[in-house]
Formats: sequence, C-alpha cells, structure tokens
Amino acid sequence: MAFLSSMNITGSGLTAQQLRLDVISENVSNINTTRVEGGDGPYQRKMVVMVADEGRNTFREVLAQAAGGIPAATGDLSETGGVRVTQIVEDTSPFKLQYDPSHPDANEEGYVEMPNVDLVKEITDAMAATQAFSANVTAFNTLKTVATRALDIGK
Repeated sequence: MAFLSSMNITGSGLTAQQLRLDVISENVSNINTTRVEGGDGPYQRKMVVMVADEGRNTFREVLAQAAGGIPAATGDLSETGGVRVTQIVEDTSPFKLQYDPSHPDANEEGYVEMPNVDLVKEITDAMAATQAFSANVTAFNTLKTVATRALDIGK
C-alpha cells in the first residue's frame, strides 16, 4: 500500500531529525569541555550526515508516468523512499584558543584549546531541524486525515 509507504517515509524523516537534534544538544552541552575521555584535547563538534533513500521510483519517473500515461514500473513495493543517517562525523575546523593561564588545561603560553562549537551555528541548526521535524509531523497528520476519510467512504 502506497499509504503505508508514505508513513514509512515520514517516519524516517522524523527519526533522522530527532537524531540531528540529539547531536546538536550534545554539541551545546559540551561547549566548554576542554578535555575528553582519553585526553585527546577538547570536545570536537559533531555533525549528522543524511542521505536520501530514493525508493522504487524517482520523482522524475513518477511525473513522467503521470504526464505520459506510461505504466508504472513493476518493482518491489516494499522499497520506500525517505532519509537515513549514514554517519555522525566530527567537525575538523580548528579549536578556539582562549587565554586563561590559571586553567588546568592551559598550555605553556597560557592558552586553553576550547571546543570548535559555535553556539549561534548550533541554534541555527536546531531551528532548521525543528522546522524539518515539524514539517514531517504535518505530513504525517495530513496522511492520517486522508486515511481516516478513506475509511469513512466505506461506511
């Protein structure tokens, strides 16, 4: 059923954006962490890498089928599109140096390496992830309404 595929697609978006918000929260909570486990320097900002799962037909193929009356490809109907997180990578941008000779992690010159987390960037990313999550919720609610109305037809 295409209806269930749509739910899976929306669900994948919700899951991916929730993970993105979790990673952003981790970045913000470690904005002042100057030492990580293992002693490899300060906390490094993390980013989520997402890829699109195209499913059985690309959007262009669906439009061509609708416009030209081309019959739909007979493929595996269990394949759905959506998005998936492939990895969480560390940001390789340089650490910030802050002068604080009294800090236990200060180097010989009195500078402390601070995480490469920028609060403004994290808040912006969080707002974008929240909007994407909200859009997926709206799509899911619309799909739920369509399904409910379809069931009402049979009454």
